[in-house]
Amino acid sequence: MGTGTYRLGLVLHPTRDTTPEVRQVLTWAAGLGVEVVALARPGLPPEVTTVGPAELPEVNGVVAIGGDGTILGALRLVARRDVPVLGVNRGTVGFLAEIGPGRLTAALDRLARGDFSVDSRPALRVVKDGGEPTAENLAFNDVALVRLPGQGFGTLRLGVQGQTFAAYRCDALVVATAMGSTAYNYAAGGPLVSPQAEVMCVTPVAPIAGPDRALVVTPREPLEFTVQGARMALEADGAVVAEVGAGDTVHVEYVPGAGRLVRFDPADHGRRTAVKLSLQDLPLPPEELRRLYEADTSAH
Repeated sequence: MGTGTYRLGLVLHPTRDTTPEVRQVLTWAAGLGVEVVALARPGLPPEVTTVGPAELPEVNGVVAIGGDGTILGALRLVARRDVPVLGVNRGTVGFLAEIGPGRLTAALDRLARGDFSVDSRPALRVVKDGGEPTAENLAFNDVALVRLPGQGFGTLRLGVQGQTFAAYRCDALVVATAMGSTAYNYAAGGPLVSPQAEVMCVTPVAPIAGPDRALVVTPREPLEFTVQGARMALEADGAVVAEVGAGDTVHVEYVPGAGRLVRFDPADHGRRTAVKLSLQDLPLPPEELRRLYEADTSAH
């Protein structure tokens, strides 16, 4: 761990009980003199030092315990810092997670020793005309302009490098990184992209006018979206960061190397991602299929 006190940040799922994992972290930390810090929330053990969002990035590493949303939140908290984020899966799928809870203590040992590789991930910076970029305006998976309930279809004009490219009428328009291609982009029928590809995917959701296929652009092609109709929500990684209306323009730019994910075995992570993707296309949730299969086989 080198000299000085090792500070470990915790980012926890907002609703699930992560007490067993937090206790594992604290037991490990107590034996090594590691300080554990986290944002204030109800139920945190007294051994955890509470800090504000501005202080959390001043750590040596972060452990995010939850699903992909929790891990994305951790990446945003320490964006553009030299801070590795270890994802521990307590979510539904966990594409971004590196380990499950059963491997947590061994993973912490490796994290503290620096025995891991870093998966450097880009982000998307989204700014509304007249606004300033902040941490809340960074997205590691996707940026989306989404139809508001009770409003009409979103009407948008897309510009690429300052030149008008297309006009859309749709429920939503998604801009995804390669990492985010397995999320909203995938659900909308967009392409799956290698995580190593440096691209942005622009995919319409339920279009009734304009291109109905995804557009793939390079990082050197900044995008702008001008709203021409009903008000829409502007989302970054699924969180609403603003509302936009007719005449508003939203700018999206590619930010390379904005986040650092911990990988112990990159090849194995790739294989697990492929399996998880295949499970998304099953007609029923895997646990329900398992119950049906077991019931069917036990009847014979």
